[in-house]
Amino acid sequence: MKKAIGIFDSGVGGLTVYKAIRQAFPAEDLIYFGDTARVPYGPKSRRTIIDYSVQNARFLIQQRVKTIVVACNTSSALALDALHSLTPLPIIGVIAPGSETAVKNTRNGKIGVIGTEATVRSAAYDEAIKLLMPEAKVYSKACPLFVPIVEEGWQDHPIAFEIAKTYLQELMDKGIDTLVLGCTHYPLLSQTISQVLGDEVKLVDSAEAIALHLGEILEQPESTKPGADHFYVSDSEEKFSALALRILQRDIQNLKRVKLYESWFID
Repeated sequence: MKKAIGIFDSGVGGLTVYKAIRQAFPAEDLIYFGDTARVPYGPKSRRTIIDYSVQNARFLIQQRVKTIVVACNTSSALALDALHSLTPLPIIGVIAPGSETAVKNTRNGKIGVIGTEATVRSAAYDEAIKLLMPEAKVYSKACPLFVPIVEEGWQDHPIAFEIAKTYLQELMDKGIDTLVLGCTHYPLLSQTISQVLGDEVKLVDSAEAIALHLGEILEQPESTKPGADHFYVSDSEEKFSALALRILQRDIQNLKRVKLYESWFID
């Protein structure tokens, strides 16, 4: 039986990763789970984020996936060790691919990182970038309002521009030439962010970076038959479908709501 690539995120933002993987691997079966009942993960405690991430992974393991892509930056920053302990399946987070792309793109060594409170607090990007480029200067900024803006579909609203301008001013003052969008929701705000920063600042989309990384470890299937898609959420199917239409520019099929069980939590 053909096994799928499993992808999970805290909500709808991970569809940017799904989209990039689908474009790179048209013949692969993909299973996406969005934990829409508990989004956002950013303000939650480390322990809770690990628990939620393990639950999500256990659900995908039940679907007999061959690898798990952690599309959530917060989960990637805090839960990868727990996930590697859970299963021998390849677990791919977004921190390392995003950091590698940032280092390749920077010209002056000044790299900005925006993410959820938990991702910034973990300093995961700072450590990964410094490991690749010790002389780099990394400036991180939590942007907690970006996720709810995207989840509400307000990324093109004038309020999004004003909030982005407020958040990004201190990074502009530091003279960054590269900005890591350290949350899978943030690429949906890339146009607004670029308007604030200007064209001279390169945006690093973790969705594109992880698709490239996945291409290095997976072989393309021999079949040319288009792969199947299956989408699961923990709540709000209608809202998810509406946002998916805006992100993917098409209606999604095979969407189901699933219940997550307490027994799936890490001990």
